[in-house]
Amino acid sequence: MLHLHSTLAIILLLALIVSIIITFVNFTGNKPYNRKIALLGFIASHMQLLIGLILFFVLKYPSMISGSIMKDPTMRFKIIEHPLTMIIAIVLISIGYIKAKKLTNAKQANKTVLIFYILGLILILARIPWGTWSLLA
Repeated sequence: MLHLHSTLAIILLLALIVSIIITFVNFTGNKPYNRKIALLGFIASHMQLLIGLILFFVLKYPSMISGSIMKDPTMRFKIIEHPLTMIIAIVLISIGYIKAKKLTNAKQANKTVLIFYILGLILILARIPWGTWSLLA
């Protein structure tokens, strides 16, 4: 399950980068908003969230939450910082997608996706446990 979560993280990063690049091209070129491209990042982020939540509860992290967690940087990262930051990032991505879907102005829809997807990507990049990825370790 952990391997699947790591693999989906790579897919999520690629999906977000592709979504951001294509939306940026559409934004700067005054092209129409491409909802399917934005949906790519939206779906990838929610798949990753689902697997992450299953992994979180299977590992029984909630039963480990106590005051001592805050003193151990590794456990604090795994149990609190990583999940919380990722949830916030996915909420931002969701807000961007949903707000853009409701807009009729293509330029504004592209701008909305760009802002929220970039913020989500920054948060994701900030809290990926880079050292645990076998490709990078």
